Order: sequence, then structure tokens, then C-alpha cells
Amino acid sequence: MTAKKGAAKIGGRVNVGWAAALLAGSTLFGSLLGLLKERLILANFGFSIQTDAYRAAFALPDFMYFMLIAGTLSVSFIPIFSQRYHGGNKKSAWEVTSSLLNLIGLLAMVSGVFLMLFAGPILRNLIAPGLDPDTQFLAVSMMRVFAINPILFGISSVLTSVQQAKGRFLFYALAPSVYSLGIIFGTVVLSPRLGIFGVAYGVAIGAVAQLVVVTLGLRGQGLRYSPKIFWKNKGFKKVLKTAPTRSADQGIDYVTQLIELNRASGLAVGSIASYTAALQLFNVPVNLVGMAISTAAFPKMSERLGQGRPDLFRKELQQTIRVMFWMAVPATILTFFCRGYLSRILASTGQPIVASIVGILSFLLTFKVLYHILARAFYAQQDTKTPLKVSIVTMIINVTLLFYLSSPERYGLSGLAIAAAITGSLEVVALAILLNKKMGNGLFTDGLFQPIFKMLAIGGATALVSYTMVALLPVDSSDQGFFPLIPKFLAICTVSSVFYGILSYFAKLQEIRPFVNKAVKLFKKPVIIQ
Repeated sequence: MTAKKGAAKIGGRVNVGWAAALLAGSTLFGSLLGLLKERLILANFGFSIQTDAYRAAFALPDFMYFMLIAGTLSVSFIPIFSQRYHGGNKKSAWEVTSSLLNLIGLLAMVSGVFLMLFAGPILRNLIAPGLDPDTQFLAVSMMRVFAINPILFGISSVLTSVQQAKGRFLFYALAPSVYSLGIIFGTVVLSPRLGIFGVAYGVAIGAVAQLVVVTLGLRGQGLRYSPKIFWKNKGFKKVLKTAPTRSADQGIDYVTQLIELNRASGLAVGSIASYTAALQLFNVPVNLVGMAISTAAFPKMSERLGQGRPDLFRKELQQTIRVMFWMAVPATILTFFCRGYLSRILASTGQPIVASIVGILSFLLTFKVLYHILARAFYAQQDTKTPLKVSIVTMIINVTLLFYLSSPERYGLSGLAIAAAITGSLEVVALAILLNKKMGNGLFTDGLFQPIFKMLAIGGATALVSYTMVALLPVDSSDQGFFPLIPKFLAICTVSSVFYGILSYFAKLQEIRPFVNKAVKLFKKPVIIQ
């Protein structure tokens, strides 16, 4: 069966290109659902103490999930499972899977109990000490509802990691959308009667629904589950050995976010909601380009090294970096110039501080996109220590800067974004330099640099086009809601993207070729009239 036919089969194995397209499409759909979810929440509760409490309540459950679980799966489990499964030792692969499922289940249960017991003092003293007592009480109550999330997300993550390792991405791609639909249900159906708690219950419903969908993806995959932890399995031992450094790396990112929430809680009412809303907008293109492509490429990168082909690993890594950079440049430009549109799409009346933060973070966007593939390049080589060391240094710089820059007499809430943009960029530069050194100076070649310089030049011309389009189609005070804003926004994006694509074609960038070839095939395809 060809890759193309396989892509058509539900849950079938696909190549990197089809996987990236599937993940990008599903990420776009999921992002649109996520923005709809955020818009509905803000339409019902605004930038208020309720939304501040809701955002603060997520902080600790998310931290526990990413600290204990996500890092283990994303970079430790997949290469080891893939090596054993595709190497013919399926028994060992399923033993590793069962062991991880059982261990994560136990850890998640312990963390859930911990959340139930200590949510109050942790939130009041560490996460959001600046919130008033009533808001803190509301946040603690919702945090206890979210205590089930680490368990459900943990199981879902193991199951989707198995599917990723086998080159099957459909149900992994569907899961976030199902989760968002649960929250939308809670916002629309439950919140009129239960208030902000309706949204919280929607989160729990979405987490359960996501697990059900992910489980469906295991049909026909031959999973052999055992209710045991195989401590002597060499693969499982290897997972346990490499997981702590990656988990610590993930944990550092979330520690930084907790510190940001801590700082925001001491500023004006709605600061937590405003900052997290800006992050939601910023993360749409980051996830669409960076997360989707790097997630699709990672299993293949691991497989190349497992085959003893570092030459193919380097070649495919360079190709992936070029594609991601090419897509990130126009995304950065549009995010900056359309920041006013984005803030009003999310909140009908707009929020100047949200637009300001999105504009600042847009300078980080290309770096953040590249971070995903650079970090995974280390993980594919089973090096989790280098990204951790870089994260520790940049976190120290970030925390120092954010406390200095976010003081009311300086930049306030925008100072958090400035600190994040500076340190996030430094982190990616450091990772790129260290990765080049690790690969024997084989990463930064003319095959990588020359296309990137062309992309930057084309991006500069595209920025002028985007600026002109925004000047011709400005955001008016009367522009509220989707229908007045979306046509203008789409017009700016379409003209800018087409211009960027045309210049890329004439500059002979190979990244535009798949799109041109597809367009040519569509135009040449005969129209059958019956």
C-alpha cells in the first residue's frame, strides 16, 4: 500500500509529509475550536476575577502533568518503543508500554490526591498570592475539579505515543479538538446554570471524551496490555533513565509560567486572563507550524539514527528546519501586523494589552517554532541533558528579567512578554550552536543558510505588503465579532501569503514546490460533468 493510500485509511501509517499535513490540518481546526472556546469564555465572563481564577486553577494540574508525564513520553518512550517494535522485539515493546501505563497511572493518582489536599496553600502562597481571598477560593475549588486531568491525560498520552511511534497520527490529531468541544459544551450548556464552574466541568468532560477517542485509535494495533510493571525490562529501564532530565526540562518551562502567573496576580484585575489570552493567540501559529511538523518528523528522525544513518538524519533535519523557517516567517509577520484583529476576534470589544503582548511575542514566534525541532534533534540522539542545561540558564535569566521589567513603573504586564521574547530567542540560538557542534559542524551549511537568507529578504518585502494591507483595512471601533473582522483579516492574510509564495517561487525556494505542484495538478485535473 502506498503512503497516499495509507493516508486515506483511518488510523493508517503515513509518511512524514502526510503526517505533517494531517497534524497541521488538525492543529488548525483544533486552534480554531480553541479560539472559539476562549471567545465564548470571555464573552460570558470577560477579563474578570472569574477568568483569573479559572486560569490560575489550571496552573498546578498542568505543571504536574508535564513534569511527571509528558516529557517521559515525547522523547523517552517513542524512540525506545520504535526501536524495539520495528526491530522485531514486539514483546519487549508492549512490556515497556504496559509498564509505563501502570507507572504513570500510579503517579497520576498520587498527584491527584496531592492536588485535592494541598491545592489551597499552594495557590494562595505560590501560584497567585496577589488574588483576593474570594478569587483564590474559587480557583482552589476549580483546581480540585481539574485534579482528575493528570490521570486522564497521562493514559491518553501513552496511547497516542504508541500510535505516533507506529506512524499513525489520526487519533492523536483529533484528541485536542475533542477536548475543546468538551469545554465548549461546558461553557454554552452548563455555565448558564453553574457559572464558571460549568466551564470547569466541561474541562473534565473534554478530558474523558479525549481518552475515549484516543482509545479507539488502538483498534487493530495489537496492543498487549499487562497489569504489571516490568522493572527488569532494559527498554523500560532506559525510559526511566532518560525521562527525569526531559521531565525537568518540561518542568522548568512550567515553573516559569507559574512565576509569570504569580507576578500577574499582583497586577490589575484581569491580568492573568489577559496574559493567558495573548499566549493562546501566540501559540496558534507555534503549534500549527512548530509542534505539528516536529511531532511528525520526530519518529522518523529517531528511526534514522536507529538505522545507523546519521547522514540521512542530518539531511532530513536541515530540510525540516528550512520548511519550518519558511512557514514561520509569514506567520510572524501576520501575527505582528494583525495583532489588533486577533485581540478583537478573541474578545469582541478588544483588549489593548492583549494586542500589545501578542505584538511583543510575535518577535519570538520564529524562534519558538524552531525550538521544537532543535530540541527533538537532541532527543532523537537520546541527549536530554543539553536542552535541560540550556533551559536552566535561560529560566534564571527570564525570571530575573520578568521581575525587573514587569514592575508598574516600567512595562507592567507587557514586561512578562518582553522577558519571554528575549530569553526564548537566546535559548534557541544556544540550542542551534550546541547542536551544530554535536553534529561535527554539519548543521550550518550553505544548504541551510542560503535559503534562510532568501526567506528573510522575501519576508522583509512581505512585511511591507502586510503593513499596507492593514493601513487599507484598519480595525475600526465598530468592528466587533467575527463577521465584521474575519473578511478583513482573511484578505490581509491571503494577499500577504500569496505575495510571499510568489516571491518564494521566483527565488527558487524548494519549500514552495509541493504547493505549486499540487496547484498545477488541481488546475490540470479534468472537470467531469454528469
